[in-house]
Amino acid sequence: MGQSSGSPESRTRRAIVKLLKMEGPSDAAALAKRLDVTAMAVRQHLYVLQEEKLVMAEERPSPVGRPSKFWQLTRDAERLFPDAYAELSVTLIDSVRDAFGVEGIARLLDARLARQRADYSARISESAPLGKKVRQLAAIRTQEGYMAEVVPDGRNAFLFVENHCPICAAATACQGLCATELDLFRAVLGRGVKVDRAEHIVAGDRRCAYRISPAA
Repeated sequence: MGQSSGSPESRTRRAIVKLLKMEGPSDAAALAKRLDVTAMAVRQHLYVLQEEKLVMAEERPSPVGRPSKFWQLTRDAERLFPDAYAELSVTLIDSVRDAFGVEGIARLLDARLARQRADYSARISESAPLGKKVRQLAAIRTQEGYMAEVVPDGRNAFLFVENHCPICAAATACQGLCATELDLFRAVLGRGVKVDRAEHIVAGDRRCAYRISPAA
């Protein structure tokens, strides 16, 4: 993104990109407040990012005065985030499907789920309160590149958000990956916990999100 990766200008632009990735469309004033810089400085950075085809703006009606510009990331900006070897993953999935058919893919997904379940279960306290379990899950997923966060969603309920999908290309080629991730979350959070998908990147949403609550 423009100048050397260690320059103050580059660091600010990376911070802007990360905020837009984590929080969605925003105007320059809100970004400036979060970054503790002037709105004019943010606009200058946004225009540079726009020239690099990393952000785009849309106008939204304002209660007073002219419409406000809200900025969001373009698809080209996805290259700035981990993709977990997208091309290789898709090639391997296609190769397994060609060699072993649908049953082979199912066995592959089952094996992946079993490995993840064992790994996650060892790192999530079985006896911990639900909120702590969800935060531990978010920490694991963030380490894996999902940029996860937990948002309270009513009493004893949570919105578990993944702002990035490092396996998006593979998940698009094999949507069983997304289904097994739901199974994974339900397994490691334990019985008596309800997990429902609310937003889905593969379906065109900005992020993946899951509502997690005690089962009725």
